[in-house]
Amino acid sequence: MTKVAVVFHSGYGHTVKQAEAVAQGAKAELIAIDAEGNITEAEWARLSAANAIIFGSPTYMGTVSWQFKKFADASSKPWFSQQWKDKIFGGFTNSATMNGDKHSTLHYFFTLAMQHSGIWVGTGLMPPNNKAAQRDDVNYVGSFAGAMMQTPSDANPDEVNVGDLETARLYGARVAEVASKFKGN
Repeated sequence: MTKVAVVFHSGYGHTVKQAEAVAQGAKAELIAIDAEGNITEAEWARLSAANAIIFGSPTYMGTVSWQFKKFADASSKPWFSQQWKDKIFGGFTNSATMNGDKHSTLHYFFTLAMQHSGIWVGTGLMPPNNKAAQRDDVNYVGSFAGAMMQTPSDANPDEVNVGDLETARLYGARVAEVASKFKGN
């Protein structure tokens, strides 16, 4: 069986909704980075045992949250011994504006995955880029690099966009499918 782990930080509850959708699609376990930027030793072990790791963070000031950055810096221990080499990686992010420099966050995840000698998976989802497109369409934000979600700053977590959540779910399923192919299942 392919093991997928979704490791993420959510500051206000919006990104946790996205993480749950990614995990649902990937049939993955969630590993939440706490408010101090930590995960447990058992969670580090689960990341090492996973076939695929999907990173998630809100985009704050053009990049990941400081809590995710602390986690990333702590990943130098598995990096040193190449524990995550040849794992499948993906990533997702959320911000309040349509652009919000979310691509900077995805590039951060991509770079972190490459430093761990990993293999990155894009969304594989076409954007709805015609006049008939609706905000609730899958991949409306139009990202190929990873799942992006846009949530107004005054929205509560239950008001995240259903199309963005479906994009996240489909992306999680794609990462799991690619991981399964690499694993040989």
